[in-house]
Amino acid sequence: MSSGPLRIVVLLFPRVTQLDFTGPAQVFSKFPNSEVHLAWHDLEPVTTDAGWCIVPTTTLDDCPQADVLFVPGGAGAFDLFEDPKALDFLRLQAKKARWITSVCTGSFTLAAAGLLTGYRATSHWASLRMLEHFGVEPTSERVVRDRNRITGAGVTSGIDFAFTLAAELFGDDEARKIQLAIEYDPEPPFDHGSPNKADPETVKNIIAATENLRMATVLTASALATAQHSA
Repeated sequence: MSSGPLRIVVLLFPRVTQLDFTGPAQVFSKFPNSEVHLAWHDLEPVTTDAGWCIVPTTTLDDCPQADVLFVPGGAGAFDLFEDPKALDFLRLQAKKARWITSVCTGSFTLAAAGLLTGYRATSHWASLRMLEHFGVEPTSERVVRDRNRITGAGVTSGIDFAFTLAAELFGDDEARKIQLAIEYDPEPPFDHGSPNKADPETVKNIIAATENLRMATVLTASALATAQHSA
């Protein structure tokens, strides 16, 4: 880790799922002696999947070295497969980062950069099994840690991911204090937030639709990642 503040670098991109980022970011904001850098190609506002924007704080060229490298998910995570500069940015940052992390389909961006090959990782349930095409072991857990990789499942699991990271960095007591500070004590009105609890036919149909939409892109990107990893 760097001698100064803990540096958390977030890769932003158009069509990012805002809660993938803003949920963990609320927890990050409570980390002691830490700073968060939001990196993109330029400093223009980035449109999220919610229709409003997040403003980057630094460019890919000017971004400082991360202690924690974090990639949120969203439809735009798959667009990054065709963004060699963003993938190279992740590869370069990952060389010295202490932790390499993601939430939701951000794991696919890490995988396309070759950063999850041979690791266990998770993602949103509807996309999860496609990770295997990148040489990743898809793991259906809310938060998965494998060595210095920590990945969170879909969207709201990003908050649990951030607390897992807090405990790793600062200890359980500090993580508990942050949990209390933001009153993270969920009691959802419906017990229907997991494919294990939903109608099996509906789950099957959503997975099929997701794979029909994304599989060609995934296969192309995984072939490129494999070729680069072997070179």
